[in-house]
Amino acid sequence: MTGWTADRIPDQHGRIAVVTGANSGLGLVTATELARHGAHVVLAVRDTAAGEEAARSIRGAVEEAAHRIGGVVEVRELDLASLDSVRAFAARLAAEHPAIDLLVNNAGLVLLGPRRTSADGFELHLGTNMLGHFALTGLLLGNLAAAPESRVVGLSSITHKNAHLDFDDLMFERDYRAAPAYGRSKLATTVFGVELDRRLRAAGSPVVSVLAHPGLTRTNLTPRAWEHRGRLGRLIASLGLLVTQSVRQGALPQLRAATEPGVRGGQFFGPSGLWETRGQVTEARLSREAADPAVGKRLWAAAEELTGVSYL
Repeated sequence: MTGWTADRIPDQHGRIAVVTGANSGLGLVTATELARHGAHVVLAVRDTAAGEEAARSIRGAVEEAAHRIGGVVEVRELDLASLDSVRAFAARLAAEHPAIDLLVNNAGLVLLGPRRTSADGFELHLGTNMLGHFALTGLLLGNLAAAPESRVVGLSSITHKNAHLDFDDLMFERDYRAAPAYGRSKLATTVFGVELDRRLRAAGSPVVSVLAHPGLTRTNLTPRAWEHRGRLGRLIASLGLLVTQSVRQGALPQLRAATEPGVRGGQFFGPSGLWETRGQVTEARLSREAADPAVGKRLWAAAEELTGVSYL
């Protein structure tokens, strides 16, 4: 049986979609498919030159596939590792687009070097992958609520299943290890998406929060993470690519979460095969910690305090 594909995306004309990290990898595929189906897509990127190149690629794909009836594509600067940048981006976007139909919190980084911090002093994985998106979502929530059937899609990872949130050392200031720090940031992202769903429902909000993960996918994150390890690191990265699926396939869970009619708040999509590492899109399983309401409440309070953004 043929699984879910991008051909099943409904018409997106009239919808405003924001995709963070849309200049490459999963974000580029997601933005391209949304535009091909008619959405007005905002590419929220740290490097605007790379964003403009991505926009040209998307426009070319739209014109070729849709005979010039695809959506509009625009590029906006957003550095999720800087709360000042997040606030500036959100203020401008909110003023220009009073109603936003879709926010795909796709951007992320993985670093295997020494501990680094964001502009605000956060451990860089947590600051970029989760706290930046927490602030962005909160600042745009009013615009999302102004659109019918709007959604927030959070990008999780299978690494969240083996991670743990240490609230006594959330920023990994003691005994820093890069891989666990990345996993912790993705667990935090997942907890945020689940807790956001709880709070949206309790508030009677029309906004839906859903989650997706790409399994093991051939993006540029892993090769970049291993760059500093020299020849051995590059070899490990190359070998890792042999067991991953294509970026196009890896983007399908978040595209389904973003566009399939009838998606319910709190649903979680990912690959169906080989421990959720690859294959057709299906509903994925949350770790016990990710689904724990007490963890969600505690992380939410910490995120509000750290970012200064309060909502719901």
